Amino acid sequence: MARIAGVDLPRNKKMGIALTYIYGIGNHLSGKVLDKANVDPMKKADDLSEDEVARIREVLENDYKVEGDLRREVSMNIKRLMDLGCYRGLRHRKNLPCRGQRTHTNARTRKGPRKAIAGKKK
Repeated sequence: MARIAGVDLPRNKKMGIALTYIYGIGNHLSGKVLDKANVDPMKKADDLSEDEVARIREVLENDYKVEGDLRREVSMNIKRLMDLGCYRGLRHRKNLPCRGQRTHTNARTRKGPRKAIAGKKK
């Protein structure tokens, strides 16, 4: 089993898809990484040689920020906004959407389940 950036890649998936299991890598970036490392995207993760895994690992370490480093950077950016007290930071602090979505009727993912209000029946 290939282990790259602290993530065990799924054995039965093609490399183009398997790399997307790493935080910070999507379909497009996985294709770029595999091109740089000279690895066939249609090859299964099980069929990779140690040399190919090392090449992929090297490309990711040198050129891209993934997994722990990326998670840390994103959380630090959110923390910085909250410390500044800007509008986006306040929305993060209150656990509300911060990109302009309406919250009167929607935003249940961010706000959580509805809370019953006493005396509000129709």
